[in-house]
Amino acid sequence: MIRVLLAEDQAMVREALAALLGLEPDIEVVAQVARGDEVLAAARAHAVDVALLDIEMPGATGIEAAAELHRALPDLKLVVLTTFGRPGYLRGAMESGADAFLVKDAPAAQLADALRRVLAGERVIDPALAAAALAEGANPLTDREREVLRAAADGSTNADLATTLHLSPGTVRNYLSTAIQKLAARNRTEAVRIARDKGWL
Repeated sequence: MIRVLLAEDQAMVREALAALLGLEPDIEVVAQVARGDEVLAAARAHAVDVALLDIEMPGATGIEAAAELHRALPDLKLVVLTTFGRPGYLRGAMESGADAFLVKDAPAAQLADALRRVLAGERVIDPALAAAALAEGANPLTDREREVLRAAADGSTNADLATTLHLSPGTVRNYLSTAIQKLAARNRTEAVRIARDKGWL
């Protein structure tokens, strides 16, 4: 029996996934959480074989949760699910140790098959996403540029950002300017949108 931890913040989606997987004779959802920061404790408490992680959750993203699980429980198989087929998400998931990356609109049978395949040692990636990620290339933003751009998403001034991030206003301005240039954006708002659309934030 494949013991699965399901991490998904939307209760209806989580329950539907659990019900669908429960129809499979060799799969049992033994734990469910709604937050990314609850994943590791649940995985340890229930001795799971596979963690099925949504990308966007409160507490920690699925990618952050995958990285934490990969460090703490390296034998645990990690499957990342997303509503948004963004190339940057795929790259981030793979770098975090994910064994599979699938979009939520895939058929339930495909998800069950992916769980079996990762337990058999395979890596399972949605083919369209893999092609898009290769075409897109790597994230051009540095960690610090991503941090500043993410913080700027709420419209904070450079002075506010400087205080929040413990940087000088000039340094904040430089990071934002570089990020805007790298993304070929007209302004910081457009830079945030582009980076989010590509899964780079």
